[in-house]
Amino acid sequence: MPHAQQASDDHHTGAGASYAADGNGEFLTFVLGEEEYGVDILKVQEIRSYDTVTRLPDAPDYIKGVINLRGIIVPVIDMRLKFRLQSAEYNALTVMIVLSVGGRVVGMVVDSVSDVVRLGDKQVRAVPELGATIDRQFLTGIGTLDERMLILLDIERLMSSAEMGLVADAALQ
Repeated sequence: MPHAQQASDDHHTGAGASYAADGNGEFLTFVLGEEEYGVDILKVQEIRSYDTVTRLPDAPDYIKGVINLRGIIVPVIDMRLKFRLQSAEYNALTVMIVLSVGGRVVGMVVDSVSDVVRLGDKQVRAVPELGATIDRQFLTGIGTLDERMLILLDIERLMSSAEMGLVADAALQ
């Protein structure tokens, strides 16, 4: 896996706000299938190895279930299934990214985590118009870093969308 320039550790102090706020930002990059994605580092609470989840009855297939994370019941979403990619194969590299989104804690299962990168405004392009083939509402742009292309997710919008809002309600009951 090619290594990008490592971003500084200032994301722990809150410096380097999200891309939209100041024209650059830091993104945790991860792999799903053949593609690399990025999510705002400020939304990431922790990265954990994938663990068994408690399945919720009648939940959509992309909702793996819930885990108990230090007393907090956390819904776990399999991003491969959410994005209608081929079914996930869980192995030693499979990880769960724990996110803090809109006051909720959510787990996101991905194939592997790559690194943290800083992208400036010149490195982020608008998502191209592709007709109805993809749902662009959950994407903030395409990041370019050397030869890498990153699909940047609006994780706040994705996790607070109508179907995900039901996840949070079901997890609390």
